[in-house]
Amino acid sequence: MGVSLAALALLAACNPTPAAPTATPPPPTTVPVEPVTANADWTPVEQTVDGVVMVQVPPGCFMMGSDAGRRDERPASQVCFTAPYWIDKTEVTNKQFGSEGAFPGDNQPRGNLLWSEARDFCVSRGGRLPTEAEWEYAGRGPDNLMYPWGSDLVGDFLVFDQNNNNQTAEVGSKPDGASWVGALDMAGNVWEWVSSAYARYPYTATDGREDLADTTVDRVYRGGVHNYIDFGAGMTSRFSADQETRDWFVGFRCVKDTL
Repeated sequence: MGVSLAALALLAACNPTPAAPTATPPPPTTVPVEPVTANADWTPVEQTVDGVVMVQVPPGCFMMGSDAGRRDERPASQVCFTAPYWIDKTEVTNKQFGSEGAFPGDNQPRGNLLWSEARDFCVSRGGRLPTEAEWEYAGRGPDNLMYPWGSDLVGDFLVFDQNNNNQTAEVGSKPDGASWVGALDMAGNVWEWVSSAYARYPYTATDGREDLADTTVDRVYRGGVHNYIDFGAGMTSRFSADQETRDWFVGFRCVKDTL
C-alpha cells in the first residue's frame, strides 16, 4: 500500500535534512587603515596568534614624552606611524615563556629576565620587542593620555604598590585599565622591557638607539608599578637598566608588524 503525502510530510518533519556546515570565517588580518586623530576613532581589534592574543594599533600621530614630566621625558615631540602594527594584549606570561620568574603561576607575568632573553623570545615568535615610541603610543594614543584610561590615577584600574602586596597579579586582572587599543596592564603589574637604548629625547629611531646588537647600552623599561616617583605608572615615565639586570618586577610584551 502506498504512503500518503501527509505521512511523507510528517516523516520529513521528524527527520529534517541536516543543514550544510557553515564555513568558519577567516581570522582578521592586518589591512591598511586610515590614520586616526583621536582615541575614540578606533574600535579595538584583536586576534589570537599561536595562542597569544594581540591587538592592532592603527597608524597615527601623538606627542611622545611630556614637557611637564621628569627631565628625561623632555622635550615632548610628535611621533607618527604610517602603518599599523600588533602588540600583545597582555604581558608575556610564565606559561607562554615556558618557565617561571620570581612569582609562580601560569598566568603571572614573566619577569626576572634579561633584556636579551625578552628580545630573543619575541624573535622566536616571529616578532620583536616594541620600541619606546610604539609602546607609548599603544598606551596613550593620539589623545596623549597620562594613563591608558585618562589623565588621573585610578587605583582600581591597575596593580600597583597600594594593592599588590609586593607581588604581581595575573595578567589582565584589571580590564577597566585597558588602553584605547585594548591592551591591558600597560600601567602597573610589572615594568616592561622595550627595544630602545636609553637616550635623550626627542626620540629618533634612526639615531642608533634601536641597534639591538649593542650590548653596552642601558635599555629602557616602561609602565610598571607606581612608587615614590610621581606618575611612576604613567605612560611617559621611563627608566633604564643594564642589559644584564634581572628584576622581579620587569617583564615584557611583544609586537609584530603584520599577522
